[in-house]
Amino acid sequence: MKVKVLCRNPDDYVRETTRDIQRVPRNYDPTIHPFEVSREYTRALNATKLERIFAKPFVASLDGHRDGINCLAKHAKTLSVVLSGACDGEVKIWNLSKRECMRTIQAHEGFVRGICSRFCGSSFFTVGDDKTVKQWNMEPPGRGLQEEPLNTILGKAVYTGIDHHQTEGTFATCGQTVDIWDEQRSSPIRSFSWGVDSFSCVRYNPVETELLASCASDRSIILYDMRESAPLKKIIMQLRSNTLCWNPMEAYNFTCSNEDYNLYTYDMRRLDVPVTVHMDHVSAVLDVDYSPTGKEFVSASFDKTIRIFPKNSGHSREVYHTKRMQHVICVKWSADNKYILSGSDEMNIRLWKANASEKLGLLTPREKAALNYNQKLRDKFQHHPQVRRIARHRHLPRDLFKQKRELREMKEARRRKAQNVRKHSKPGSVPLVTEKEKHVVSVVE
Repeated sequence: MKVKVLCRNPDDYVRETTRDIQRVPRNYDPTIHPFEVSREYTRALNATKLERIFAKPFVASLDGHRDGINCLAKHAKTLSVVLSGACDGEVKIWNLSKRECMRTIQAHEGFVRGICSRFCGSSFFTVGDDKTVKQWNMEPPGRGLQEEPLNTILGKAVYTGIDHHQTEGTFATCGQTVDIWDEQRSSPIRSFSWGVDSFSCVRYNPVETELLASCASDRSIILYDMRESAPLKKIIMQLRSNTLCWNPMEAYNFTCSNEDYNLYTYDMRRLDVPVTVHMDHVSAVLDVDYSPTGKEFVSASFDKTIRIFPKNSGHSREVYHTKRMQHVICVKWSADNKYILSGSDEMNIRLWKANASEKLGLLTPREKAALNYNQKLRDKFQHHPQVRRIARHRHLPRDLFKQKRELREMKEARRRKAQNVRKHSKPGSVPLVTEKEKHVVSVVE
């Protein structure tokens, strides 16, 4: 004799407390839910609209400088501490959680050209127009004591940039040459030059820590190995690159900001063609910085905007601008991947959210679940025309909008002219040059 026994577990349908919501039994058989896709589409459309409604990226403005911000640096160990250098030689240390200046130092005469934190966070280095490299203590001096640098190095030429090694007591500066310094010595332990007048930027690789890259005034990007006596490779582009930044997760990839309104991501193993060309700015790109995840980077431009690009995408996913913000000189992505800092001409440092519609503060479990569900819906229907149109739309200032339209028309005219030349020429006489190949002149090894 066969006996069937009903087995019910009260945990499946009884609330634990009266504050919980009622548990509803669900049958997920698709034949019972014929309108599931249409319901999900409506929810995805509403979630996309709500995301754009709640997209308020501006968090705070840090004012106190008396001249334009020329450089920014993150503290190596503390999330809430940021250092900024201005065009009047002043350096300020900021506490982001309190949104106030903790300390002000008159570091240089003239511009502060570069600033970086030591890997342990105990001190920081600055370079300026007065041909000096100065090391400062991160802690303020005692009561009644004057602010003095820990160490001062007087150079032969103006230094335009500085960066510190990730694990050792060495740092690199750039000016007329790229110099590698030991913190205990007053002269460089190694100098690199490759027939270049001056350099604008030098960066250590955060993964392969012996590698460096620099941007030079002859439109070139030069790669170095600290263990070698000469530079490794040089790539010459159509226009000059201003700054570059290594991808913190992919050792061989770096992105450079260029005067031709674009950014270029290169793989150092194959420099003849960039991996991706990132277009959207309508003026020279002045600075770039990667997120700690290595999946996105932020760029600052002379067109008074900040743009966030996915590393593999040719176009930006987000653009930030305000009425008061002028030419953006420097930009940094915070180490917790939540905020972006920008320094601009009109003496302000601005704090932005990396995700414009993200809610700040603590979230309840139900809020987290709803956010994750809405994100999955947006990802599922992201290619639907209505959802894509709403998600992509950004309001731009009138001047920026006109410039973008004008650049688009010029690009289309050039493409049309090239097509006509190719059509009325002997087959094969006019080669087809791709967008990636246009911007690289040569690679020298």
